[in-house]
Order: sequence, then structure tokens, then C-alpha cells
Amino acid sequence: MGAEKPSNSSSENGGVCVGSGDRISNFETQVMLNVYDLTPLNEYTVWLGFGIFHSGIEVHGMEYGFGAHEYPISGVFEVEPKTCPGFIFRCSVPLGHINMPPSEFRTFIEKVAAEYHGNTYLLISKNCNHFTNDIAWRLTGKRIPGWVNRLARLGALCSCLLPESLKVTTVKQLPEYHACTEDGSESLDSTHESAESDDADQQDKLLPSPSTTSSDVSFIKEIQR
Repeated sequence: MGAEKPSNSSSENGGVCVGSGDRISNFETQVMLNVYDLTPLNEYTVWLGFGIFHSGIEVHGMEYGFGAHEYPISGVFEVEPKTCPGFIFRCSVPLGHINMPPSEFRTFIEKVAAEYHGNTYLLISKNCNHFTNDIAWRLTGKRIPGWVNRLARLGALCSCLLPESLKVTTVKQLPEYHACTEDGSESLDSTHESAESDDADQQDKLLPSPSTTSSDVSFIKEIQR
């Protein structure tokens, strides 16, 4: 589901968005791709043209990523830039600039979160790097570098290359989502049992999510378009 690419006026007026009358505001911000190593083995394999990477998109001073869990709700989370727990920061790649108010971006990411549920995470076709590539395209019209997600394209080889310590399929609990619904009931308990029984699907969910027990990680609560 595509989203309209926001108008970027920085190339026309130096990043200054001119409003009505004399009101002038500047919401220009850089879009950065922050790349992490999932294993120290990257130090050796990266010279061969591939590695095992996690990536997040940094916008307006926060970083956004996508991880697996077993519930049909948002798997999009935010952290302080370059500090995603459980991963080793490698580098940042500038992707361009956008001119978008923080409030507008927040609405944008909350809508996108509805498309990236934790239980839909698939290593080969819908992983954290697919998420950042999608966000980068929607915001800037640019893709992330191909080397970041090259391993996913190798398909079946990924399972063999990942060390056992990384073969964590899901985050077992999302405390912040065990809140009551509008009618006062909890709606996620039944999904836990069904997700655990579907071992075949979870074979694809090889890249771990950051720990939800960390106070530095917050999952984005989705809103519908």
C-alpha cells in the first residue's frame, strides 16, 4: 500500500517552508539509515560482499525499526538513534532530506505501523531491512544500499549462515500491548496460543527483535489509514 511522497521544498527555497502571511517555519530534517551488525562474523564476511545486518531509519531525532513478535499488531518500534539494544552499530548512510513537521511524520509512521505487524515478519520477504527500504522510498524516493539486505536474497542460505544465538523467532511478551480494549477485555491472549502452534511460519522469523523489557525501546501503536 503506497503513500504519497511528501513534497520536499528544500531544493527550491533552501529548506524553508513558507506559510501564509509572514509565518515561516522550517521542518527540514535529514533521513538517515543506521546499520547494525547482528554478529561479529560480519567483520569477516563483509569483505566478501555480504553480512547479517539490522537497519533503522532515523528521522527527527528518533530511529524506527521493525521486528518480529507473535501478535497481529505493530512490530514497528522507536529507539534513540544508533543505540538499538542487542545489535552492534556499524555505520550511518544519509538518504536525503525531507521537509515534514514532526507531528505529520508521527502520523505517517503510525499509519505505516498498521502494515508491519510483528507476526508478519518474514526473513526473506518482510524483514527489518525491507521496512527501512520502504520507508526510505516513501520519504525520499531513494532505496537503501543493496548490501544491507543482500543476505535475505540468498534465501535458504540465511538459516545456515546465522549463528544459533541469533535464531530467536519471536519476542514472547509485549507488556505495553496487554492493555484493555475499549470494552474492557484483553484481546491478545488467544493469539499467543495460535502463534506458538505455527512452528513452520516461525522458521522464517530468524532475525530477533530488540528486547521489549528495555526502557529504551517503544513500540509504535498503529492507527488505521
